[in-house]
Formats: sequence, C-alpha cells, structure tokens
Amino acid sequence: MHAASKYKHIILYGCCLAALLFLLKWMQWEFVFVDNAIEIYIGLIACLFTALGIWIALKLTKPKVKTRVVERKIYIDATPNSEINYEALENLNLRARELEVLQLMSQGMSNAEIAQKLFISLSTVKTHVSGIFEKMDVRRRTQAIEKAKRLKIIK
Repeated sequence: MHAASKYKHIILYGCCLAALLFLLKWMQWEFVFVDNAIEIYIGLIACLFTALGIWIALKLTKPKVKTRVVERKIYIDATPNSEINYEALENLNLRARELEVLQLMSQGMSNAEIAQKLFISLSTVKTHVSGIFEKMDVRRRTQAIEKAKRLKIIK
C-alpha cells in the first residue's frame, strides 16, 4: 500500500498518456500526424513538461513551518532597588573600570558612546568588554547584563 502511494503520480501520468494515445488512435487522426507529426509531439511534450514543472514548483515552494517552543528560566528580583551584591562582584573579580563599562552597557550605550563618556579609546572599551565577557562566562552583551542584574552587581 505504501509503495503504491509513493508512485501514485507516476502511475497517474502514465495512465493519462495511455488515454491520450487511445484517444488519438480512436479518432483516426492519422492524416493530421502525417503532416504535422513532429510539431504535435513537441507540443504534447512541452505541455507535459510544463505541467510537471508547475507541479514540482508548487511542491518545492510550499512553506514548511515548524513551531518551536523554547523554555528558559527567568529570574525575577522581588526587590528591584536592592543593594549591590559586593560578594558576587568580588567573586567575579571585576575591576572598577569594567564595572563602569558594564553599568553603561546596561544603559544601552554602544562601545563608541562608552568610550566618549569615559574619555578612553574605543579599543580600551573593547578590551574591557571582552574582559567582562570572559570573567562572567558569557558571549553577548545581553547575557552579561542579564547575569549582572541577576547577581545584583548592577541596578
């Protein structure tokens, strides 16, 4: 049963071609084929491949949408204006300038804005940011900010 459904379209095309051949023989259109045989065959083959191309294009362009549900733990602080956790800050071993850069990052500033605000070069800001990422064991700014807020080292 499964193998027959797999070749359903091929069997259908074969039956259609057989029915067309039977129809042509039945109506005795031999005189048309004698004069225009090549053109008719080319036209029939063109129609067949056009229909096949349309069918394949519809099959290939049909969107395949899959929904993914991502579950993630979110830590919510019950007291939003709590004190800075100096113990966590000490465990991370962040320097004062790195903490300043982290606080400015949490305010949504870019590296260039941070450099301008702190009167340091852009490469120094990038060095501080990479140090923050390494010490906090994160890969993105948003992860660093989220972890810092969760550990209560920034407000």
